[in-house]
Amino acid sequence: MRLFAAVVPPGDRLDELGHVVDRLHRLPGADGIRWTSRPGWHLTLAFMGEVGDELLPELRVRLERAAHRTPAFSLRLHGGGHFGRRALWAGVAGDLDTLRLLAERSDAAARRAGVPMDEHRRYQAHLTVGRARGEGVPPGSFVEELDAFEGARWQVTELALVRSNLPVSGVRGEQPRYETVAAWPLEGREGRSG
Repeated sequence: MRLFAAVVPPGDRLDELGHVVDRLHRLPGADGIRWTSRPGWHLTLAFMGEVGDELLPELRVRLERAAHRTPAFSLRLHGGGHFGRRALWAGVAGDLDTLRLLAERSDAAARRAGVPMDEHRRYQAHLTVGRARGEGVPPGSFVEELDAFEGARWQVTELALVRSNLPVSGVRGEQPRYETVAAWPLEGREGRSG
């Protein structure tokens, strides 16, 4: 299974962002972007790639432990940016220290469960809203629209393990489908080691 650990914002917070992204669809150059679908919007904490079934039991135990040790915290979707000319994203504000801690704990949980993880990089919280087709697009006007976005706060209360089902039909515009396979409440109890 192709898996990642994530925080999934609540539907009403995603609807707020959706109104801004709808405006982005009407800007010049929008047809050069493959827009991500709202049901799949999430904040990736640790991307694991293909994970063998034999690793799942230990991975679940270790992610549950990471959630158990991490307290609930407050976030809001805020502003936006781009990675080169390839990806547009909405930013995040709030308790970023705890978000980074949860990302580090998720990465460590996967490694300890035997998942071969890519090289560790500093976590940058973002929610991808679109990826450029072909050579990319100038991000200017898209980022200007996103910069003005100020979403309402919400309380992050769980860590999700999400399965990514990649498109198989070859139909232009088909999106990956995301399925939450497990979720654990954030409890903020430091008594157990990861």
